[in-house]
Amino acid sequence: MARTRIKLASIDINKLNEIISNIREIASKSGVVLRGPIPLPTKRLKITTRKSPCGNGTATFDNFEMRIHKRLIDMPADERVLHNIMRMPIPKDVNVEIEMTE
Repeated sequence: MARTRIKLASIDINKLNEIISNIREIASKSGVVLRGPIPLPTKRLKITTRKSPCGNGTATFDNFEMRIHKRLIDMPADERVLHNIMRMPIPKDVNVEIEMTE
C-alpha cells in the first residue's frame, strides 16, 4: 500500500505544533490512522560574537542560538486527506515536505 511521509521543520515550535494539530484533525475526520508526530533531533546553530562594535576592548561576548525543530508524520496515501493538507494555510516559518512511497 502506498504511504505518505510528511516532514515538518520550523524555528517556532508553537507554529509547528499548530500545523501538526491541524493535520491530525483532518486525518481524524476522514478516518485515516496517523503514525506520529515523531520528534527528530533539534538542530542548534550557535554564533558567538564580540560585544564591542570595533572588535577591540574587553573580552565580552554575546552568544546567539537558533533552534530548528523537526517532526515526521507517516500515514496511508489518501487523495482526499492529502488534498486538504495541501490546501491548509501554512506560515512562512514552517517548511513542509510531502513524500509518496510504495
